[in-house]
Amino acid sequence: MDNSSEKAFLIAFGKNLRQIRTDKGFTQAQLANDLGVEISQISRIERGVINTSISNANAIAKVLKVDLKELFSF
Repeated sequence: MDNSSEKAFLIAFGKNLRQIRTDKGFTQAQLANDLGVEISQISRIERGVINTSISNANAIAKVLKVDLKELFSF
């Protein structure tokens, strides 16, 4: 994957995560607290600034009570 398509993927993932999070009624602070991470990490993931690990994505899915594949459905 070239750099521009990777960036587009990260932005799409983050946008989808934000939508799911807000649909579930979570703030960034609530999600971060439940995951044991800083709010800034959630913000960076949602903005496509960082590439989170598959383990973190799995933990996010569990907290939001969605299938992991839903985070990648965009």
